[in-house]
Amino acid sequence: MERTGPTVRFSGLLATCTAAVLVAGALVATAPAASAADVDVARNGTFEAGLDGWSCTAGSGSAVSTPVHGGTKALKGTPAGNDNAKCSQAVTVKPNSRYTLSAWVQGSPVYLGATGTGTTDVSTWTQSTGAWKQLTTSFTTGPSTTSVSVYTHGWYGTPAHYVDDLTLVGPGGDPVVVPAVPAGLRTTAITSSSVALSWNAVSGATGYDVYRGGTKVASATGPSATVTGLTASTAYSFQVTATNAAGESAKSAAVTATTTAGGGGGDTKLPARALVGYLHSSFANGSGYTRMADVPASWDVINLAFGEPTTVTSGDIRFSLCPVAECPNVESEAEFKAAIKAKQAAGKKVLISIGGQNGQVQLASTAARDAFVTSVSKIIDTYGLDGLDIDFEGHSLSLNTGDTDFRAPTSPVIVNLISAVKTLKAKYGSDFVLTMAPETFFVQLGYQFYGSGPWGGQDPRAGAYLPVIHALRDDLTLLHVQDYNSGPIMGLDNQYHSMGGADFHIAMTDMLLAGFPVAGNTSRVFPGLRPDQVAIGLPASTQAGNGHTSPAEVNKALNCLIKKTDCGSYQTRGTWTDLRGLMTWSINWDRFNNWEFSRNFDAYFGS
Repeated sequence: MERTGPTVRFSGLLATCTAAVLVAGALVATAPAASAADVDVARNGTFEAGLDGWSCTAGSGSAVSTPVHGGTKALKGTPAGNDNAKCSQAVTVKPNSRYTLSAWVQGSPVYLGATGTGTTDVSTWTQSTGAWKQLTTSFTTGPSTTSVSVYTHGWYGTPAHYVDDLTLVGPGGDPVVVPAVPAGLRTTAITSSSVALSWNAVSGATGYDVYRGGTKVASATGPSATVTGLTASTAYSFQVTATNAAGESAKSAAVTATTTAGGGGGDTKLPARALVGYLHSSFANGSGYTRMADVPASWDVINLAFGEPTTVTSGDIRFSLCPVAECPNVESEAEFKAAIKAKQAAGKKVLISIGGQNGQVQLASTAARDAFVTSVSKIIDTYGLDGLDIDFEGHSLSLNTGDTDFRAPTSPVIVNLISAVKTLKAKYGSDFVLTMAPETFFVQLGYQFYGSGPWGGQDPRAGAYLPVIHALRDDLTLLHVQDYNSGPIMGLDNQYHSMGGADFHIAMTDMLLAGFPVAGNTSRVFPGLRPDQVAIGLPASTQAGNGHTSPAEVNKALNCLIKKTDCGSYQTRGTWTDLRGLMTWSINWDRFNNWEFSRNFDAYFGS
């Protein structure tokens, strides 16, 4: 405190309305008193409720029991790499009002501040390695400011720091009331294993909880959600509530739905955690040729790259081993077939992958559709394969103008592909393995754009895989979207995410599992897939493709999706404990890179 003349002025919290009394001949200040309108508007600043109300970058924050300044908990922030362990929360405030922000901290250094004030944002910092020290700063909100962000953080490369008893004192914001009960609950899509729901948005709600038979099974930030992991041909009852800081509304009126009978999709005896890789069998490149017999046991699904069409529109798919002139160490066809059988005897699946970067396939006619079925069947039978991988890229799939509903496609290249795959599935039965490897442009971009759009002018390929995935979801074994060679894609948090780090894989995979409204249309929600139907697609090395992700970042993505730790700024819509695993381009590039990708997979899952 400072003393000036005959009065006492406090420079800390609540510096107004200070009183002084004479005690035993000495002037002693009484505790400073806030004005009647002033309250602490920060939420859980004592951290007694863990991190409730707080968001910490890169999973850097945690609630600890020692050291603490008061109570039983404090915030521990741990900077790592390029992250400074910033923890923040949005706080409701009143315009044109004075607020004082304070916290007790320990560490070297620790920062405290506020942004979005509408006037001048403020911050302060200190070094306090051995004892708790109080940080204090003040600001006045702007004429239209109703929310500010308060934060603490450390510094790059420094040890962990601690924060406790954080307050933001000033006029209280408008009281938050429990939101109204959601109305209009309805189903938007039903499969053998999932039900997509939507409802009317509720004013003042910040989230929604979905209940199945009275048990909470999902949460959402918007008025739609997909409940997955259901049993075929089973009736279910659903309700939804609206939530905000004040609490949860009563449950809505129930809606019932019966899942469809299903088509025999599923894991087809895959291990709980599967590693999928592409084997360059028909060509050579800088990675070198790898014989089938030399593929390590780490790989559970081996996709033969590639079967390609005789012409773009013929549907006639051909596959042959790499020529000796191009691949001097290529095995004979008899050796190749024997190696496939040996892999299958060891429980591995070997598929023919159709398409790739150079293999454009457009089934624009029924004749092309029938040729596709006949020629793919011949390849499967010749080599004794377990199924089919669809790797259509480039201009293979696009949506005709006016084809705007992924649930009922009309474009011939889409309709004929669906029909062809269903015919192959029916021919080979329930053990037929079906996988797909689309690019983000054809799947997650559909959250924003679908086809040429309602008024035309958009790229007709945007989201074009969605009707194929949706129509075949009950036959689909694995979807492994290529999280590489991609531009920035908007996630369910309505933020753009860029490839190369854990954040991209977390956001892109969460979209597949939670589902999303296509082109923002909440009446056309793409239902989430089962976690056991999804693997993350990555390049095996820096040479394999743009967007290579280091093993450390891959592990962060797995931690977030499977365990809900290391999530960073993106918070998943669920904890996807049954996520199937990883896919990579390619086995050859992984060998070129000393098997870094597969070794990390084995180490993470304890293989």
